[in-house]
Amino acid sequence: MRFVLVHGGFHAAWCWERTIAELRTLGHDAVAVDLPGHGARVDEESTLANRRDTIVSALAGADGEPAVLVGHSGGGFDATLAADARPDLVRHIVYLAAALPREGRTYPEAMAMRDGADDLGDEFDGDVGEMLGYLRFDDDGAMWFADFDGAWKYFYHDCDEATARWAFDRLGPERFGDTTVTPVSVPTFWAAELPRSFVVCEQDRSMPRWLADTVARRLGVDQLSIDASHSPFLSRPRELAELLVRATTTTAVAALSPY
Repeated sequence: MRFVLVHGGFHAAWCWERTIAELRTLGHDAVAVDLPGHGARVDEESTLANRRDTIVSALAGADGEPAVLVGHSGGGFDATLAADARPDLVRHIVYLAAALPREGRTYPEAMAMRDGADDLGDEFDGDVGEMLGYLRFDDDGAMWFADFDGAWKYFYHDCDEATARWAFDRLGPERFGDTTVTPVSVPTFWAAELPRSFVVCEQDRSMPRWLADTVARRLGVDQLSIDASHSPFLSRPRELAELLVRATTTTAVAALSPY
């Protein structure tokens, strides 16, 4: 099988290096993308459209053979847009502690809503807790993790310090572009009912458990789990690789819920 791996906020393709090596040991091919505004593409504008198109290009890179698409954290949102654009290129989509759009809603709204009936009004607060205290914002609106202690606490607490520092040194800014203000519609994704899975990280300090449970319920799947932080690709790469392979053998137990 071929895996296309999509990173979340602040990260880039580098975060998947250990997991890619383990997937290849298991006999599978894998490629990770740098979304615009991240990694080697850090100076590029980041939009919903160019992030989607980056993933679609990676999916199409194997002569049209469908791939397993894996989205981590906010990358689940982007992976869904890519699957909506080209469902024929997706063999299975795995949400690793990942976000799922709500039809007609913006990304921040989707992350804050516990169910489709939530009335968020004109203002709302996502459940980010103390993490905000570790973030800083540039004059141009880019958001950064301000210090190592915050990143180690929320992303890498089950990694050894050397690994955590290696990752922190590679974190980049999060430039939102239109991604926080544009309502998203993915009707083809809802209709396609692609094979799909959700993996919860049991020690996650970044994704609230209520949100993980909500995404899994809306995907219509039983949760798979890994005893790891928000970053199992660094702390448990072998276990994660094995779990991603196993995820492709699972089936949904209910229909997708767009709202």
